[in-house]
Amino acid sequence: MAHTPQHDIHTPCYVYDMHLLDTTLQAIRAATAGHENYHIHYAVKANANPIVLRRIAQAGLGADCVSGGEIRAALQAGFPAQSIVYAGVGKADWEIELGLEAGIGLFNVESIPELEIINQIAGRMRRRANICFRINPDVGAHTHANITTGLAENKFGIAMSDMEAVISAALQMDNIHFAGLHFHIGSQILDMDDFAALARRINQLQERLADEGITGVRIINVGGGLGIDYETPHQHPVPAFDTYFDTYARLLKLHPGQEVHFELGRAVVGQMGTLLTRVLYIKEGHVKRFAIVDAGMTELIRPALYGAHHHIELFGRTAGNEQLTYDVVGPICESSDVFQKDCPLPPLQRGDLLAIRSAGAYGETMASQYNCRPLPTTYTTDELNTQNPL
Repeated sequence: MAHTPQHDIHTPCYVYDMHLLDTTLQAIRAATAGHENYHIHYAVKANANPIVLRRIAQAGLGADCVSGGEIRAALQAGFPAQSIVYAGVGKADWEIELGLEAGIGLFNVESIPELEIINQIAGRMRRRANICFRINPDVGAHTHANITTGLAENKFGIAMSDMEAVISAALQMDNIHFAGLHFHIGSQILDMDDFAALARRINQLQERLADEGITGVRIINVGGGLGIDYETPHQHPVPAFDTYFDTYARLLKLHPGQEVHFELGRAVVGQMGTLLTRVLYIKEGHVKRFAIVDAGMTELIRPALYGAHHHIELFGRTAGNEQLTYDVVGPICESSDVFQKDCPLPPLQRGDLLAIRSAGAYGETMASQYNCRPLPTTYTTDELNTQNPL
C-alpha cells in the first residue's frame, strides 16, 4: 500500500487484494477448462463484501447461498438467478418465496418437511421448484470438529437409508422437479483422500439408484471444502485447484448428461484478505508479554471460535532479525479474545501495524458489534491504487 500512508489507514480494517482474487479466479478457470460439465458456485457465506461479490460474479461463477439475505446480495452483485443455489437446514417461508420469485436455479433440500413446504409454497405461487436432495454421506473429514458436516451425527442432510424414499416422494409432487443430489463433508480440508472417499460414496449411491430404476439425477453437487494454507500463506497464495478437481475427474463415475457442481468459498477468497490492526500497548506481564491491538474477536472470531491459526507479521516498517514472543490479544472483555499465543515478532512499539493474514474468508462476514464496537472498515487494493500484494 505504497500510496496510502500508514497514519491514514483506519484500523481495524480488512484489506482485499483484488489482484490475488483475479489470479485465483483465473486458476479455477484453468483447472476446470477441460470439464464442460463442471459448474462452480461461490459460497457467499465466506465473504459477502459487495465489491468482492461483483468481481466473482463478473468471472462467471454462480452463487451458493444459505439465507434469503445472501440471495439478495448475490442478485444485487450481478449473479444470474439461474446460477444461484439455495442451501441450509432452516429455510423460512419468506426465503423460499424470495427464491421462487427470483427464479433461482436450485434448492438444496435437507428434509421431508422442508420438501413439503417448498411444494406447498411453489403451488401457491404457481411456480415449480428445482431441487437437489442433500444426502449425508457419513464421510469424515480431517478438519476441525465444528466444521465437519458429513457425519451421521451432524444436523445436515438426509440419511443415506432414506434416499430412495425422499426421491420417490418428490417425484409424486406437482410443484417439485427433482434434479439431483447434493453433498458436503466439511470445510478447510487439505487431505484429498477425504474428497476421494466422497467420490466413492457417491458412486455407490448412484449404483443403488440405478438398481431401483430411479433416473433423473442430472446434477451431482459435491459441495466445497477445499482448504488454504494458513501457516505459510505467502508460499501458497492459490489453493491446489488442479489436484482438487482432478480427484473428482479421476474417481467420480458420472452417467451420460450429468453435471458436477462445486461450492467453493474459502478457497476463492481466503488468501486475498488481510486484517490490519494497530498495536495499542505492549504489556510486560510476569509470565507473558502481550501485544494489545485494536482488533478483536469482533473483527475476526475464528481463533476464538475454532482455535484457528492465522499467520501474523509486522506490516509497514522494516525490522532487524531480533524476535520476541508475544501473546497477540484484542480489547474485548473475553479471555478468549486472543489471536495467537507465543507469536514470534520483531520488537513492537505502540502504533505498529500488524497484518493478520488469510482473513478473507469468515472474517468480515462474521464480524459483530459486541461491546458496541463498530464494524470494521474495508479497503481493496484497487481503492488504494496499488496492485502490489500486501
